[in-house]
Amino acid sequence: MSSTSDIARRHFAALGAHDLDRALALWRAGATSRLGDLELRAPEGIRERLSSLLASFPDLRVEVLELTTYRGRTAVRWRAAGTFAGPASFGGVAPNGARIKIEGCTWVRVEDGLIAGAETYVDSGQLVRQLGLLPGPGSAARRGLAGVANVAMRLRGWLRGASEPEQIAAGVWLLRGGFPAKAMNVYLLEDDGGVTVFDAGIAAMAPSLAVAAARLGGARRVVLSHADADHRGAAAGLGAPVYCHELERAAAQSASPWREYWNLQLLDPHGRLLLGRLIPTWDGGALEVAGTLAEGDRIAGFSVIELPGHAPGLVGLFRESDRLALVSDCLYTLDPQTALKRPAQLPHRAFTFDCEEARRSIRKLAELDPSIVWTGHAEPVAGDVSAQLERAAVR
Repeated sequence: MSSTSDIARRHFAALGAHDLDRALALWRAGATSRLGDLELRAPEGIRERLSSLLASFPDLRVEVLELTTYRGRTAVRWRAAGTFAGPASFGGVAPNGARIKIEGCTWVRVEDGLIAGAETYVDSGQLVRQLGLLPGPGSAARRGLAGVANVAMRLRGWLRGASEPEQIAAGVWLLRGGFPAKAMNVYLLEDDGGVTVFDAGIAAMAPSLAVAAARLGGARRVVLSHADADHRGAAAGLGAPVYCHELERAAAQSASPWREYWNLQLLDPHGRLLLGRLIPTWDGGALEVAGTLAEGDRIAGFSVIELPGHAPGLVGLFRESDRLALVSDCLYTLDPQTALKRPAQLPHRAFTFDCEEARRSIRKLAELDPSIVWTGHAEPVAGDVSAQLERAAVR
């Protein structure tokens, strides 16, 4: 029986000779050949692809540069050269006479004397440049394309309303998101070489959050203050374990963006219309909950404090060393129907589980005598914090 390297060499020799029958005779029926996201089945899927390739590059030549076999698989380093003469198009591009010369590597796996699978890796950027579809490195055209791409990235960030992270305290960064007011607050807490993400904003913030977390060492966990759509939205896109209070677990795991106690009829007509349409777009879907949190647990140098009312299991974080409080929707500093800034106040009753419980939680927070209170939306409560919290509890 021929060795794996012999079969790989014979296969590439057949390809170089444009003898598809001889090449495909070396394949096991149903075996898979992969090139990037493209997956082809032997024999007909591979035949169709190779026939199309030869119809685009009729003088294509394939040369084996090196073979290395390890644990029953052979790596073939090859070089291909040809002219894009047609008559067939290639990737939707009409023949243009371009000359290509590229190198690639194919891993070949053989079972019972036949190719049972192959994976091919090639520099697609080099191929695109040689076809004349991308300017060369350092060219004015390439710099122009880079400029367009940078503008497009900034525009996407603006439309998402995602900001650059701003450091608001030692080891704590704030990322604001949401279009157009950037009213969604997400906090990144320095944590053992990475960050704990406290709250997860809306789904559209996921790319910006992932980048911000990566720059700080990566997201180690996501802690949800509660499971409302505008606080869990990006969690699914961060690839980190998710934690919440036990009373928020069911909502975090639910596919619905709505909470059963919400009553949008308590909003003004414009608020019902706007938020009724926005909330489903904010949500990122059901989450797998890795664990739960309770009063007194320690997270990234903070103590967990239970602040129910707006949501049954709402939690905040308090750091004794500088009396910094991150409390999400324990209270509002904006009007949720307009995103306009407001003095500290109770969360809106349309979205609140128990308003009296929310008052008690705000008073509990005031008793901690925080130096500054950062909320789930808009601006913090600063200055005479305890007095503002006491006023908020009676409004």
